[in-house]
Amino acid sequence: MKHYEEVKKNIGSLDLCVVSKRRTIEQMMPFYEAGERRFAESRAQELLAKVHEMPSDVQWQFIGHLQRNKVRSVLPYVSCIQSLDSAELARVIEKEAARIDKTIDCLLEIRLALQDENKTGMSSEEAQQVMKECAALPHINVCGMMVMGPHTDDEDEIRRIFMQAHDIFLAFQNQYGTEQFHTLSMGMSDDYRIAVSCGSTMVRIGTYLFEEDE
Repeated sequence: MKHYEEVKKNIGSLDLCVVSKRRTIEQMMPFYEAGERRFAESRAQELLAKVHEMPSDVQWQFIGHLQRNKVRSVLPYVSCIQSLDSAELARVIEKEAARIDKTIDCLLEIRLALQDENKTGMSSEEAQQVMKECAALPHINVCGMMVMGPHTDDEDEIRRIFMQAHDIFLAFQNQYGTEQFHTLSMGMSDDYRIAVSCGSTMVRIGTYLFEEDE
């Protein structure tokens, strides 16, 4: 955990989401013991393999592309789906959440790094439409948005994308209020410092935190 204190100092009061994909329970537990409760997985199978091995108060976050046929299996265990990327997915989440009488937090996944063709997510216009549709879905609470930075070493381009994301975030807040729309999940191991300077409220960090175990 040689980088943990550095990350905590750099992000201040912002939320840290420990990305634990491909990590063992033994690797994860030191962060739990340090007080972290948000752990993020991107594959349903891996999340389901870990939920009963970790303490029950872990607030599991799903950050990968969520296939609609996996919603039922993960929904009982996750506190937030950060990768809501379509109205179709929202409707499946609503159906399954209603089935188990659960209200689930979701973040709109918005794709701004258009050159990264392998990344998922919606345009800001599509996200606006999904937000409107979710207003009629009582078991979904859309409380913010998630953005991935561009896959580049050009810090100016990363900053441009993150500033664009923050502008969209402020527009949503202006429309829906800061109590409803409060989370901007933005920044990972290589770019979280830039994301923090651009207004992120939550960072998702895995590789840098676990680096000594590589």
